[in-house]
Amino acid sequence: MSTKTTYYQNGSATHSHRPTTKKSTEPSLLQSRWTKWSVGLFVAYWICVFLDTIKDRWYILDPAHLHALQKDAIAQHGTNTAGIVDHIVRNLTETYGTQHINPKQDEWFWNNAGGAMGSMYVIHASVTEYLIIFGTPLGTEGHTGRHTADDYFHILHGEQWAAKAGAFEMEVYPVGSVHHLRRGEVKQYKMHRGCFALEYARGWIPLMLPFGYADGILSTMDVWTLWDQTYVTGREIVRNLLVGKI
Repeated sequence: MSTKTTYYQNGSATHSHRPTTKKSTEPSLLQSRWTKWSVGLFVAYWICVFLDTIKDRWYILDPAHLHALQKDAIAQHGTNTAGIVDHIVRNLTETYGTQHINPKQDEWFWNNAGGAMGSMYVIHASVTEYLIIFGTPLGTEGHTGRHTADDYFHILHGEQWAAKAGAFEMEVYPVGSVHHLRRGEVKQYKMHRGCFALEYARGWIPLMLPFGYADGILSTMDVWTLWDQTYVTGREIVRNLLVGKI
């Protein structure tokens, strides 16, 4: 409410009151903003639900084929981890081509995630899939993360242990086996000395990235490793997008 004062020549004055509309319009503006946000979130949610139902059409890699390739590489190269990795990468390059596969086998960098540390080589990265070699000659242990993708650990050398919360017996994954961490599951895991795995994830990969970056940003603060991880992963995702691979 505002007050207007009018003065006359004889010195008298009158006061008139007129309402202001500022305060009365604030609730309606706020309500309008909430409505827009609610509608936007509702539409975004159902778009995500729809995309989740059709994401399978964008997969090019197959868990059964990767498991067969894993066993074939181990059969031919035994405990020679470098030979196993080379066998896998060459086979995948011949099958899918360099437009989808990164053949640069010297492109290793560190990765810290969930308390575990190991070296990593990105073979393929796209919006819906990634395929990496992960491991360490020293051994490591940590949290798997709770992801929006199914994760397949193909053990190439060494042994991996895992357990869910409340488990009294551990899960053991020796050479040649596959540890399937289903979407939404979480476990503690341990990779023993010399353990290396071919790790394949299928689902929404960008939503997994915060887990992969958190330790580097909040703990190690290793800028060079974060840069290597960002550059290589981003480059491979963009390369695949440019050839129509989501």
